[in-house]
Amino acid sequence: MSYRPVVGWGRLPEGWSFVEATSVAVDARDDVWVFNRGAHPVILFDRAGSFVRAWGEGQFRRPHGITLGPDGTLWLTDDGHHTIRQFTPEGKLLLTLGDPDRPAALHGGKPFNRPTHVALCPRTGDVYVSDGYGNSRVHKYDPKGRHLVSWGAPGTDPGCFNIPHNLATDADGLVYVADRENHRVQIFDGQGRYLAQWTNLHRPCGLFADRRQGDVFYIGELGTDLPVNAQVPDIGNRVTILTRKGELLARVGDRFGGEAPGQFVAPHGVATDSRGDLYVAEVSWTRRGSKEQPPREIRSLQKFERV
Repeated sequence: MSYRPVVGWGRLPEGWSFVEATSVAVDARDDVWVFNRGAHPVILFDRAGSFVRAWGEGQFRRPHGITLGPDGTLWLTDDGHHTIRQFTPEGKLLLTLGDPDRPAALHGGKPFNRPTHVALCPRTGDVYVSDGYGNSRVHKYDPKGRHLVSWGAPGTDPGCFNIPHNLATDADGLVYVADRENHRVQIFDGQGRYLAQWTNLHRPCGLFADRRQGDVFYIGELGTDLPVNAQVPDIGNRVTILTRKGELLARVGDRFGGEAPGQFVAPHGVATDSRGDLYVAEVSWTRRGSKEQPPREIRSLQKFERV
């Protein structure tokens, strides 16, 4: 598997800004939805990268994760609002999980304290939530928003988490959790029973399961935050592609991070379309741009064409 960057894909209207794109999803028409921290949080592009429309102005505290349901609805995770909200493609609110602006106790185990992402079971429609920055849990809900079960605790043992940052489900309904600061993806059944883990990763951040390819997993990995190994190659700043068995298929990016086409600053959300093309959202402002003097916005959305 190999990919080449499509330079300049996804142009915004004049005067608009992502600030940073946090996550990306592709619908059944191969239109691309981008959740971002700019003034227009939900932006839709067609497959060619032409702007279609936007909505969500003033509705989100801190956009984080986007997941598309099979019915075309959008599940939007707002870690600053401590909620997950389901919307129609036109922006009509259908369901809210969580108590807006009222976080649960820090690492207390109850939903939610800065949740990060949502995955949907392809068999039952059940909703899984990674929770997240202020908790160490995965919560499961039925499609109507009724809580079913939770699992996880702070720690490094199997079934424990150190920032469960993202999650995905495969065709059989198994749950894959990007356990970011434990440098692994853990695999569970639908009741939270630990099955296995993948450990050949560095700070797995984005996570997407492409069921059209027979459950191929795309994992966006962050680079180091430690000055002592800032110049060490091959530790993050890439997208790793694995089979369902955890076998390495490919890695996208170079040996170091950067801003050139095909390089990464902070791959945070990943998705593919029906042709296998790859879309990557990066929290480049948080990770680098906001810390520079003067601060500057850095590219935060890339498309890669499969070749």
